[in-house]
Amino acid sequence: MAANNVDPQNFRDPELAKKVAEHIKKNAPKYKTKFCHVCGTHEWTITHFGLRSLLPETVEVIAGPGCPVCILPAAEIDESIELAKKGVTVTTFGDLIRVPGSKTSLQQAKAEGADVRIVYSPRDAIEMAKKNPDKEFVFFAVGFETTSPTTAVEVLSNPPENFSFLVSHRLIPPAMELLLGIGDLQIDGFIAAGHVATITGLKPYEGFPKSYNMPTVAAGFEPLDVLFALDMLVQQVKEGVARLENEYKRVVTWDGNLKAQRLVEQVFDVADGNWRGLGRLPMSALALKEEYSAFDARKKYDLHIEDSRDILRGCLCHLVMIGKIKPPECPSYLTKCSPEAPKGACMVSNEGTCRIWAKHRVSKL
Repeated sequence: MAANNVDPQNFRDPELAKKVAEHIKKNAPKYKTKFCHVCGTHEWTITHFGLRSLLPETVEVIAGPGCPVCILPAAEIDESIELAKKGVTVTTFGDLIRVPGSKTSLQQAKAEGADVRIVYSPRDAIEMAKKNPDKEFVFFAVGFETTSPTTAVEVLSNPPENFSFLVSHRLIPPAMELLLGIGDLQIDGFIAAGHVATITGLKPYEGFPKSYNMPTVAAGFEPLDVLFALDMLVQQVKEGVARLENEYKRVVTWDGNLKAQRLVEQVFDVADGNWRGLGRLPMSALALKEEYSAFDARKKYDLHIEDSRDILRGCLCHLVMIGKIKPPECPSYLTKCSPEAPKGACMVSNEGTCRIWAKHRVSKL
């Protein structure tokens, strides 16, 4: 079945969804096959619309480390808390203030009197800094390839002297490669996030079919987008081939957004980076180039976190984030850890797998 022949207005058509699901069942292998997505929005779509219930028993979809807030290491949360406790105004996105660091969160720091503010964009934070020249402001910049261009634009906008960036951007393909190196984790194909591919294009993913023999499909976020992507992956498995395919042709191109890419290349260097519970991944993070070091909060405030702890006792976020276990397999899920009182990062963000499952009251495997 062809995704690109469908009117975008019909990407939630239940009858068409049933037909695609039947096509998947018809072509599905008789042995267990696991496809991994690396996007919190994909997980929300899959869970919210009950797409797993439409799939044959032999086809399973697991969630990878696709939540940008969840994968932030505790040390970088701790850096932002240290700044806030020093009197610096820390600005960031809403989900992030509740994410636990080693001992506490930005939300708790705010409750104790620190100036922590939620903003919709770094531009909002810069305007605050301009209006308050006697205060120091930091924007805690997080996210994957989708949000880094926005940060780059603001770095190039000549922010005021009382403003800097705590940069914690990460890159998705290195995390996908990490998953393939986990010996006891079965992955038979990837669903790549459409919004990331909109910026990067398809080229960063071509190594997965070529070097790893791994079927890979870039997909959008409507229910039928996901089902079409799964249908394309099942077809590749049936044929015994590995291709890079584009389900999201109405948005994603091979080259991607070249202007956004140039902005990121102008402002950032690619560096090694820590991921919560996953360790240090080579060439998986962005760091401000030396010429923009005046806006680098780590250098400006000489930040050094000596001791940090990513995973608290009783939390299995690190296993949920690589798709090794499902949220109900964590002993803290909906007992010691809930959306109202999150213990682990996966229960905080709206893109976290545990929170998505909890909000949809999924309590059984």
